[in-house]
Amino acid sequence: METPNDDQSMTPRDWLFRLVPALDSLRTYSLRSLRLDLIAGFTVAAVAVPPAMAYASIPQLPVQYGLYTAIVMTAVGALFDSSRQLINGPTNAICIALASAIAVFPVEQRLQAAILMAFLVGVLQTCITLFRQGDLSRFISQSVIVGFTLGAAILLVLDQLKNLLGLPAQGGHEDHFLVRFVLTMMHVDSINYLALGIGVATMLLVLLLRALGNRLKMQLPEFLIVVALMAGAVWAFEWDQGPNKVRIVGAIPANLPSFEMPSWNWPMMRQLISSSLAIAVLGLLEAIAMAKAIAARTQQKLDINQQCLSEGLANLVGSFFQCFPGSGSLTRSAINVHAGAVSQWSGVFAAGAVALTVLVLAPYARYIPSASLAGLLLISAWRLVDRKQLMYHLRTTSFDRVIVLATAFAAFAINIEFCILIGVFLSVALYVKRAAHLHMSELTMTTERVIRERIPSDPRCDRILIYSLEGELFFGSAPDLDQHLETIEGRIQPATRALVLRLKRVRNPDAVCLEIFERFIVRMKERKVQVILCGVRADFSHILHASGVEAQLGKEYVFQEQETVMSSTLAAVRFAYEMLQGDYCAFCPRRGEGQKEVLYFMI
Repeated sequence: METPNDDQSMTPRDWLFRLVPALDSLRTYSLRSLRLDLIAGFTVAAVAVPPAMAYASIPQLPVQYGLYTAIVMTAVGALFDSSRQLINGPTNAICIALASAIAVFPVEQRLQAAILMAFLVGVLQTCITLFRQGDLSRFISQSVIVGFTLGAAILLVLDQLKNLLGLPAQGGHEDHFLVRFVLTMMHVDSINYLALGIGVATMLLVLLLRALGNRLKMQLPEFLIVVALMAGAVWAFEWDQGPNKVRIVGAIPANLPSFEMPSWNWPMMRQLISSSLAIAVLGLLEAIAMAKAIAARTQQKLDINQQCLSEGLANLVGSFFQCFPGSGSLTRSAINVHAGAVSQWSGVFAAGAVALTVLVLAPYARYIPSASLAGLLLISAWRLVDRKQLMYHLRTTSFDRVIVLATAFAAFAINIEFCILIGVFLSVALYVKRAAHLHMSELTMTTERVIRERIPSDPRCDRILIYSLEGELFFGSAPDLDQHLETIEGRIQPATRALVLRLKRVRNPDAVCLEIFERFIVRMKERKVQVILCGVRADFSHILHASGVEAQLGKEYVFQEQETVMSSTLAAVRFAYEMLQGDYCAFCPRRGEGQKEVLYFMI
């Protein structure tokens, strides 16, 4: 649902409330709203802290930057969100795309590249908003998104296996992901079974706590509980020491993100700009899809352009506070809704709770094992894929199946941040191929004076031919149009006097097809056959006039669509019969009738 654009008679106060929807929600805020938003915010924060650190590890960034992103982006996004319950911050899909985009840089430059990427993504998303092109989801097949999530989940699993198995990463930063994965898996004889046990135990405990929470009908912060248990075990048993030690995240500074300008590295910016566009579009798609799903459930009005603005500003502001790109979070948004959030302030409270957690618990978080974070990410990868929707798209049509599989393959085999663009290109290419099919049917007038589609047993009039065209009349359908007109020409006989073309169902004519029509009209004139167009809509009539086709044909031979059903076709057929001046074919139902008798036709 979208709010209408009504910019007239708006006071500065109205503009402020429209720009910052969180302020607008305060006009109806109550103590009950405050209580519900506080509970929801702290619930979201309890769930958000471990994944935020885990997501930062995907592009190999220090884990505190995931927490910074969960603080700044969540707060800024909430203030400007049109959706009252959407939670912004680091997300699985964005971090996977980010990891691929910055993998071309040495490890020591990746943090600088990630922060610069947040700036570029924010600028691009804000520009998309300013040009009011926010609802990109209309132009991208859902099959592309399904394929992307499948590919991203596969990529995440393959990427985190090394951490789950306790293997060091192999290969250089310039190598393709699959090359690095194969090189790493070649060292399976070096598996750290203690790390593997920690990772497997993490996954089992999370699933057990989720089942317990469902049984008790309450939301347990299972990620936080399990990560705390694993960090405690590493500290108690000193698993980070000795020859078989497990990797831990290390020291996390108990500091909040501070203002710092992104590094304006122009060569790096040029390398990142194309990936930034892909991530900007992906981020908007994620946020819009989730905001629409929430709006459908809560029956709230949604301003798509405002939603895009909130994403752009969250990334843009975040880049000045050491954040990497983020978007709307499916998991945290769902928890926010289930916890009873009533306004955008639940997101602000969640950001504040995460900030408090950083200040209080950061000194104790250094013992969190990387294998435990890998276990959380593997569970996230499993939850990332909607298996019911995936199977639906795979079995529905070959079009959907090809898009899903091609996009998923491109995600992990070619490039994750470009797989959506690849999927969109394939969607457009396959759609254009289908849309380019122009259907033609031959009509006839029966002895009962009914105009209908001709069947093989119907006699064919050799004086008047009637055809109907249906489909998109653009350059892609030009070969079909040429073929259909050649078929009509092949059926023209020496006695043929008129050709009636019904164009009620053709859409979006362009210069290529109109030129084909014009050449056809010229050939028909040379054979002394009059072309009559009927069912012509007002927009098509304007194009015929502007292109000169109407002048070539003659205005009296163009019958525009009228309010009465089939009226323009009836008028065109009557006009064609008047041209015959009684020279009817042997099967004509008008043979033997008076010239001026009124006829009525149906279709």
